[in-house]
Amino acid sequence: MTAPTNPATWQRTFKHVCALGESPFWHPQEQLLYWIDIAGEQVLRGDPQTGRTECWDMPSAPGCIAPAQQGGLVLALRHGIFRADYWGAPLRLIATLPCDTRIMRANDGKCDAQGRFWIGTIDETRQLHNASLWCIDARQAGAVKVTQVADALALKVTTANGLAWSPAGDQLYWADTPSHRVWRWQFDGANARLSEQALFTQFDPKPDNWQVDFNPDSTNRYLGRPDGATVDALGNYWLAMYEGQRVCQFDADGTLRQSLPTPLLCPTMPCLGGADLKTLFITSVGQHRNADEILAWPWSGSVLACRVDTPGLPVHGFQEAAV
Repeated sequence: MTAPTNPATWQRTFKHVCALGESPFWHPQEQLLYWIDIAGEQVLRGDPQTGRTECWDMPSAPGCIAPAQQGGLVLALRHGIFRADYWGAPLRLIATLPCDTRIMRANDGKCDAQGRFWIGTIDETRQLHNASLWCIDARQAGAVKVTQVADALALKVTTANGLAWSPAGDQLYWADTPSHRVWRWQFDGANARLSEQALFTQFDPKPDNWQVDFNPDSTNRYLGRPDGATVDALGNYWLAMYEGQRVCQFDADGTLRQSLPTPLLCPTMPCLGGADLKTLFITSVGQHRNADEILAWPWSGSVLACRVDTPGLPVHGFQEAAV
């Protein structure tokens, strides 16, 4: 798979370094970037204009976060789904996933246009292949509705990633990182249903006995595996390639438009933000990299940014029933 390579100019946005940075989103009212450190058990936010960063310690590993329409955040932690009414507020448990939290946790997730929080899980044993996709709906008074999306159960997913919706909200993307696959479904937003599953893109598997390639001019480099994703205003799907040193932009039909090299071995998830939504932010991994890798990619674990031509879409917020 080849495509034009864009010589993007990346900048390090914040000095803070994460062990496992993920789940970035741009907060339009606050004009701040939010993201998490899963392994570091922190939620973070920062101002790209000043570089100022705030860190909020969590009681267990956060897998994903999203803004809430009523203010504050919704957070998927290892031991439950929580609401925080404002930054630093007490966490209020609203739901749990029926999973064995010793070996499974929330991973990639975000809200749909209807205000439901969708969460993909990860099988940390890497053997059971029983990760799934969950929908958390708190829009009606009473108990929060937790639904396992049945259409995705037969896929034998290990690490749920790549969740995103088309601009019209009629298509949903979802990936399994170890199998190097991204799927697409028709999405019924009114009923939170998936149909017409199709393979969106398939990447070559990681070669046996693979070693990190430090040669920037190599033409035989492993291109990585799909991690987090976002969709821009024209419906292009932007995908971080873990260990692939790049972010890919696909047309809605699955054609690779461009491959942006990054000064990172392991980019994890992109989002589009800034005042005009034309700044591409990317989180990354700092943990489990050896000294040679850190020397080659000293910004590992940082948030980087570059400018792009097509704006992103405003982030969707979590909706709760009025109390």
